[in-house]
Amino acid sequence: MTPTVTVEDIRQARDVISHLAIRTPMLPARSLGELANCDLLLKAENLQRAGSFKVRGAASKIASLSVEQKAKGVIAASAGNHAQGVALAAANLGIPCTIVMPKGASIPKVEATRGYGATVILHGDDFDEATAHARLLVHENDLTLIHAFDDPAIVAGQGTIGLEMLEQADDLDLVVVPVGGGGLISGIALAIKETNPGIKVVGVQAEAASAVVDSYKANRRVIVRGQATVADGISVGTPGEITLPLVSRYVDDMVLVQEEEITQAMLLLLERGKLLVEGAGAVGLAAVLGGKIPVAGKRVATVLSGGNVDTHLIARVLEHGLAHAGRYLVIRVTVEDRPGQLNRLLNIVSSANVNVLDIGHLRHAASVHLGHVEIQLTLETRNQDHSVEIQERLRDAGYALYESEPIGGPAS
Repeated sequence: MTPTVTVEDIRQARDVISHLAIRTPMLPARSLGELANCDLLLKAENLQRAGSFKVRGAASKIASLSVEQKAKGVIAASAGNHAQGVALAAANLGIPCTIVMPKGASIPKVEATRGYGATVILHGDDFDEATAHARLLVHENDLTLIHAFDDPAIVAGQGTIGLEMLEQADDLDLVVVPVGGGGLISGIALAIKETNPGIKVVGVQAEAASAVVDSYKANRRVIVRGQATVADGISVGTPGEITLPLVSRYVDDMVLVQEEEITQAMLLLLERGKLLVEGAGAVGLAAVLGGKIPVAGKRVATVLSGGNVDTHLIARVLEHGLAHAGRYLVIRVTVEDRPGQLNRLLNIVSSANVNVLDIGHLRHAASVHLGHVEIQLTLETRNQDHSVEIQERLRDAGYALYESEPIGGPAS
């Protein structure tokens, strides 16, 4: 089958979008690479204008429109990043822009999209329902739909990342790419494979939204009702008619990662890389660190596709990542309700060099006997081994621990 997009299309798109999209850096990540025993590079699209790679495809598509289409305006459906990319690209050319976002879209992303001058309509519970409404408005108002991924001009725009990666890094063995509907990986894989077929390209999705992985393995489009995921930017119910054949032709493998692996990757990027990356943008690193892809001894590049993390979500994500790393621990014990009991408990905990984050008391509950009090401690620990050490010290001191667990999962 003849590809719907060519390398020449991608090269032309790079010239077209150069006024708007920046050439993002390819950052060495030595400490993260050591964790996976590979030479790791990070393509930092989280530093792109509007906070993600989406502005590339949007600028490419909008530039291809006729004068009449530009005058009537454009419309798009998005949970956030595509919305901002389209709004920015349209504003840059003075084109009227409408964005349909799911009703549950984050307030900061909605306001950021409006900030670029777009009219925002909240409709539907997910991306697919928002897209259906956008298609209805296309016919009612004679607008041009800027699809999030299933369009040759969009794929060509995203493919410019692949050209940059080839220019920025020598001797790459493997490129790891986040996957939502397939537009990003289609463009990158095409650009890379047609230039250097020896480089492997692997796509990554969240387990909670596995439509492209399932479709790739079934060799046909599969519809998946996605579940809630921290990688909401790649939560798409089905791959595109254009993108799936490109993925099937150029991508070497597709893998899935769990929520805990994603939040852990986000945490490590922030702590070790000083990079704020959203869940969708961190799935590639999650796959590398989680052993989902053979990377030992290889020169690996992963795309950090976006950095638009909701401010309200950051604290919860970091706590979840810390918990998965064994660095938060909740301890619950019942003691006699008399002076000195809390002090004794804290002395044992402090002897293990633990930071106490929170202390709670519960007296008035059916599970707490008269004359006793339940004490709950939230502790910051170094790792899983440190958590186990604390629990052993408390048991040795005669405390019966119950429902003692790291925040987010059972203790070892």
